[in-house]
Amino acid sequence: MTASGGEAQVGPAPDPGTLAGLIWARAEDDRPCLAFEDRRWTWREYVAECGRRAAWLDLRAAAVRRAGPGRRALHVGVLLDNVPELLFLLGGAALAGHVIVGLNTTRTAAELARDAAATDVDVLVGEPAHAVATAAVSAETGIPALDAGEVAAEAARLAPAPPDPAVEPGTLVMLIFTSGTSGRPRAVKVTQRKIVVPGASLARVLAPDDVVYCSMPLFHSGAIMAAYAPAVVSGASVVLRRRFSASGLIPDARAYGCTYLHYVGKALSYVLATPERDDDRDNPLKIAFGNEGSAAATRRFGERFGCHVIDAFGSSETAIAIPPDPAGPPGSLGRLPEGVRVLDPATGRDCPPAEYDEHGRLANAGEAVGELVNTSGLGLFDGYYNDPEADAERVRDGWYWSGDYAYADKSGYVFFAGRGTDRLRVDGENLAAAPVEAVIRECPGVVEAAVYPVPDAAAGDQVMAALVLAGTVDPEAFPADLAAFLAARPDLGPKAVPRYVRIAGDLPQTASHKVIKRALAAEGWTCADPVWWRPGRDLAYRRMDDDDRAAIASEFAAHGRAHFLESGS
Repeated sequence: MTASGGEAQVGPAPDPGTLAGLIWARAEDDRPCLAFEDRRWTWREYVAECGRRAAWLDLRAAAVRRAGPGRRALHVGVLLDNVPELLFLLGGAALAGHVIVGLNTTRTAAELARDAAATDVDVLVGEPAHAVATAAVSAETGIPALDAGEVAAEAARLAPAPPDPAVEPGTLVMLIFTSGTSGRPRAVKVTQRKIVVPGASLARVLAPDDVVYCSMPLFHSGAIMAAYAPAVVSGASVVLRRRFSASGLIPDARAYGCTYLHYVGKALSYVLATPERDDDRDNPLKIAFGNEGSAAATRRFGERFGCHVIDAFGSSETAIAIPPDPAGPPGSLGRLPEGVRVLDPATGRDCPPAEYDEHGRLANAGEAVGELVNTSGLGLFDGYYNDPEADAERVRDGWYWSGDYAYADKSGYVFFAGRGTDRLRVDGENLAAAPVEAVIRECPGVVEAAVYPVPDAAAGDQVMAALVLAGTVDPEAFPADLAAFLAARPDLGPKAVPRYVRIAGDLPQTASHKVIKRALAAEGWTCADPVWWRPGRDLAYRRMDDDDRAAIASEFAAHGRAHFLESGS
């Protein structure tokens, strides 16, 4: 089935450094552009659809302005899965100078209402899958709401509008909320330039006949900048999956001929948890690009499915870019680029290079681990929307403080150490969660691992790990296997060995597959999932029971630290 076409009106070509310019350059391109389920669009048809949405947005903006003074740009809050209408609206906003606000469909109605109010949303666009949430947000805020089908029907009656000549690289086109793994989500300003630059960079690995698979949510920056944008720049086509499916990824790649895959966070780990097949490598994938995949998962995914995996450092703010280096040591993000440094957040001084003991363990975590800081500027970061407090937290004296912790070796290769809940202090020694997670993920049977601090009864922290196991693993027998595995790993120091191990069916995640560790830390060992622990120094786990929890609580009380349990870690 082919979607209806249509010619966009002739107009002056927009600035080629804008998303509008990239879209407009495809106005006469009859090659494949977009596939969604059984529907297809060419680039010419896509540009026409964007032009109609531009005309529709202009009409809505005029109605808002008549209702009262305000901005020229319309802010449209979208509560949509990965559906074509979202990309039509984004293209229309780019052409006409309006703003799409990506609302996270996994948040509660009350949270979404706060997000919509904070970003000055003028109109909500939802779909049947999110009709209840859309109606609740509209009722709470008074913001009018429309179904995506209504928008499409209204836009179909309009002639495609030409690009607005006032659009320039710095024109705001989206507001994208951060994932919220370490605190409240913040609305990042996304200008047209902010989409074009990473798109142009990644387009170097694509050709017009490539097919980009996009199953990560389009309301987050990764899918926009690492899937949609490089396709627009290169002329490759995009396959939209409504929502990520671990079991559906490889079948989709085969059905649509996908050659490039974008992922975020733990997505690769969940694909790897699907049963192996003899024909796993029989697929068209050539490149999988993303961020925050573990070293074990990226290696295994490439080996199992026969593609090249590129895991890069990234964030919604895009203030720091670290080019990946395949020749670098395992687990490194790449070399620190000029102007990006690892600084002690307390003193602002450079952290010394990492030092390792004879077993390859980081020996000076307390001194080497610091915050990644761009001292040469703000990169592509244009600030948060109407959030000066958040701006001040990130930007100080012209430097961008990322909130991400890392350490660098003597050759300048940098290793991710974690975020706020990823730093631990055990028996007076500073530890980073990421290296511990990397070791545990190598244990046979582990699908995913999250390491985080929980309070110690006397002082500081203890190490806790939450694990998701493969379906073939016996969860009752696994803790003994884990203990044997960890005992044989000289690269894991005794203080880094988890005191508590939680076996979970899944881990709390953001929509972009990043684990919400603060939720795990708050539950600690009082969670509903079974927990194994090491009461003494021996590496031998036993299942925790109510008597154990009562004894731990008494120990906290004896040390005057019962409040740590009352407040949830």
